Amino acid sequence: MAPLAQSDQSSHLDRPQRPARWGRLALLIGAISFVLILAAAAGARFGLLLLIGLSLGATLEGLRFGFAGPWRAMILRRDPSGLFAQLLAIALVAAVAFPLLASHSGELIGAHAPIGFAMVGGAFVFGVAMQVVLGCGSGTLVNAGSGNPVALVALPFFAIGSFLGAAHLNWWTSLGTLPLVTLEGGAGLGLTLIGLGSVALIVWIFAEQGQRRLPRRLVMAAILVALLALGNLVVAGQPWGVVYGLGLWVAKGVSTAGVDLTLNPFWGSPAHAERIAQSLLTDVTSLTNLGLIGGAFIVAAWRAGLSQPIPRLPLIAWGATILAGLALGYSSRLAFGCNVGAFFSGISTGSLHGWVWFAAAFVGSIIGVRLRPLLQLEPRT
Repeated sequence: MAPLAQSDQSSHLDRPQRPARWGRLALLIGAISFVLILAAAAGARFGLLLLIGLSLGATLEGLRFGFAGPWRAMILRRDPSGLFAQLLAIALVAAVAFPLLASHSGELIGAHAPIGFAMVGGAFVFGVAMQVVLGCGSGTLVNAGSGNPVALVALPFFAIGSFLGAAHLNWWTSLGTLPLVTLEGGAGLGLTLIGLGSVALIVWIFAEQGQRRLPRRLVMAAILVALLALGNLVVAGQPWGVVYGLGLWVAKGVSTAGVDLTLNPFWGSPAHAERIAQSLLTDVTSLTNLGLIGGAFIVAAWRAGLSQPIPRLPLIAWGATILAGLALGYSSRLAFGCNVGAFFSGISTGSLHGWVWFAAAFVGSIIGVRLRPLLQLEPRT
């Protein structure tokens, strides 16, 4: 009788798994169908960009590759693994992107921006804010897609901040910027790889001795992220970015509500006004942003992890989340990008501002890590 009872129990346990398998299949079919419909309606290029975004979201969530968390791990525990993975991914992209940009200068552009007072200050503030909500640009999108309540609150304010920061960008840049400096060609690639190697060595020196490693999971994640970022560069004609798309969503909503943006120096310019008038499904940054959310959602639902309980945080913590979301959006516009658009894509395509952004944002992150307990977002130690 015992074997029969065991068999009955196994059959009983198997039954709930069938709907889960069907649900997972439905998720994949739904995502692929949306990609195909978009490709048929708007063009293969846009369908492919959405697929790249979905793949990025799935990779970041599935393999736990991020930016804010690894910086926090290095600051608090001297665990360098996540930061090593970021540097590896940037190096892989740079090794291919530099020659591509040189040979296709009329078709592809890098994430190049000037260094200035607002840029440095914006990167510093962004570093503080991203540690408060434990999410950078891509991280906030991925966390929101996976059902994280703090990210779901921060994301709309991130978008509003991005819209406002862009609207005020001309005034901030008028405070002073240096001439644009970019690294190009074989010499530029060599300097970039030496710089990344030097940062990795410094991180290795300061890391906890027992944690000076790069797990296989993160190696795989770095390779996948690099390949997808290069795919974005080739298909979109520009590097992977996040922040502009968020601001565009708000600009489109404001314009639809009847607000006249034509007099704004940024949103009223012909290029941006045209994007506001067009569908978000033909904006390259918006597509990858939506893909990040969707890809993270698919992975979280696959794991049955969407039912995250709302954390019991005090009012000051939720207020800090809202303000940090606004700061993330506003400061990243002044800094010409977030961890993706400025740090990752900036350095990997030869922009000197990406290195300055990294330094300023990391200093800000040190402060942001210390602020979280004070803002009651986590217990004090």
